[in-house]
Amino acid sequence: MNKVDLSRYDNSWYKPGGFIKRTLWHIFSMVFVNNYLPLPMIIKTNILRMFGAKIGKKVIIKPKVNIKYPWFLSISDHVWIGEQVWIDNLADVSIGSNSCLSQGAMLLTGNHNYKSAGFDLMVQPIILHEGVWIGAKAVVCPGVTCHHYSVLTVGSVATNNMEEYGIYQGTPAKKIKIRVID
Repeated sequence: MNKVDLSRYDNSWYKPGGFIKRTLWHIFSMVFVNNYLPLPMIIKTNILRMFGAKIGKKVIIKPKVNIKYPWFLSISDHVWIGEQVWIDNLADVSIGSNSCLSQGAMLLTGNHNYKSAGFDLMVQPIILHEGVWIGAKAVVCPGVTCHHYSVLTVGSVATNNMEEYGIYQGTPAKKIKIRVID
């Protein structure tokens, strides 16, 4: 039986941006986004735009949000991003209007190939359509699309696409009911 050999790991194909760009973002992120300072939203959104993020109007970004690469991020209008949300966007992440990422939610676009001896990096985009709610401490895995008004409940893990108006719970998340909006 073969074994994992991390000395064979090679992600040289992955080019998320130049060293200077990534370093500048890391510094700006620590000062303006990934901290507990009560900075006005306009500062956070303008910094994200400066680094290539597409940000709609009236976006709320709470303290201590971690965004890996803003140039792979698109956020529509009236989106709420809660404290300690982690958007680990090694690939594109698109967040539709009126969506909410609750405290500690994670969007993970990268993973490793456990079948590969070299533990190869794999990246896939995440799409959250309009009105999606990702609950506190919930995780959306690489390649998942959360369709309109779907909900991922607290602490759940979405490994597959979520249907419109579906409420999903568990690890891995399963559809438990339909969301009804009054």
